[in-house]
Amino acid sequence: MKNSISMLLCGTILFAGEAYCGSDGFKNIKCGSDIPKGLVGQVIPDEPVAVIEGRHKDLGLKDLGGSEISESLFLGSWQICGNEYIWIQDNHSVVRDAMPFPPHSKDSPEFMGTCQINNKDTPGIVVAVLKNEIGMKTLPAKAAWRIDEKKARFVKLTTDGLRCPRSGIATQDGGL
Repeated sequence: MKNSISMLLCGTILFAGEAYCGSDGFKNIKCGSDIPKGLVGQVIPDEPVAVIEGRHKDLGLKDLGGSEISESLFLGSWQICGNEYIWIQDNHSVVRDAMPFPPHSKDSPEFMGTCQINNKDTPGIVVAVLKNEIGMKTLPAKAAWRIDEKKARFVKLTTDGLRCPRSGIATQDGGL
């Protein structure tokens, strides 16, 4: 009887361990599917990036980095199926919101920080793609979202009158 219980317990632990180790927030993602919808509610494990990328070679995963938004929220960025996606992740590693992020470059740099709309500070953190204007201290946005920290959601912003400082440029090639 003792042996049977021990074997059952070991089998259960082994099965649960395999289920956890073989699964992560990318398990339901398929190229061509609604990737943001597939990510929301999923857990992104705290394990080496190379392990996650290796487990999902079919998705062409590449970790593009991230930034702490607050004590309880993190902004992650990954290339998935050839496109960049960003998401808001809570302190339990659960993806709360996700969206495709537009292409960016030295001429159209990625931005994260605070901006101004018509010379008034925007509330919260903004993620955006800016338009390079040589010699200008602030740059206009081509596309922008505010991070609603209370709801852990991206909120689309109008780009009319929205300008952001060069100091928040986060483009991998160094921006400008």
